[in-house]
Amino acid sequence: MSEWLVLTLAMAAACAVVLTIVVINNRRIPEDDDPSETPDVIEYMTMMIGVIYAIVLGLAIAGVWEARGAAQETVRQEAQAMHEISARAEVYPQAVREGIRADVDAYVSYVVHDEWTYMSEHGELSDEGTALLERVRRSVTDYQPANDFEGQAYQPLVDRVAAADDARGARGQSAGATMPGVVWFGLIIGALVTVGLIFTLQIRRTGRELLLAGLFSVLIAFLLFLIWDFDAPFGRGISATATPFTDLFPQLTR
Repeated sequence: MSEWLVLTLAMAAACAVVLTIVVINNRRIPEDDDPSETPDVIEYMTMMIGVIYAIVLGLAIAGVWEARGAAQETVRQEAQAMHEISARAEVYPQAVREGIRADVDAYVSYVVHDEWTYMSEHGELSDEGTALLERVRRSVTDYQPANDFEGQAYQPLVDRVAAADDARGARGQSAGATMPGVVWFGLIIGALVTVGLIFTLQIRRTGRELLLAGLFSVLIAFLLFLIWDFDAPFGRGISATATPFTDLFPQLTR
């Protein structure tokens, strides 16, 4: 199911539930009821809970957005490290150079075309990707430099492999959901409480009040969907991309 369809259904359902409750509740209000008699303390509590929940929502959105940005940065670091390995291998003999570059290309191609999908479906890195990176490591570390010039390039190449491995590990840690379950529990309960409190204000069945109640519930549903969509940096619509790999290795996307 498309994520946009999920968002539309969620907002429509939230709006329909709120408006239905308002209409049903309105029919139970006696004719002589005066909505202006709502105690000031209820209005104050409603306002304060709404403000607190808005702060919590803002922090949650900022947290998942920062996690997505960090995940995208690890992808850039990994791609840059693999590109440096391919470029720095230029000083080695042709057979060694081509072997290192072939292993790098095989790893990058697998990450872009296969492992990205695997991460979104399983929330973790694949064993095949780990094995391909190990092949790159072996290609770099098993070669013994034949002269000082090659020796000067050896350690930087080893360091780049280590940097790629570190970035890959960070990518694996970001492959799953980043928001703890207890936080989701608080967000959902807070949404129910915040929306439910609008009924304490004795909303009437006027067009203006129904519109505001519906828009408020739609806004809450949209913000929760936004947090959910950002929560998996590699698994949903607004997610980190493999663009750094495709930009540095354009030959693998043709």
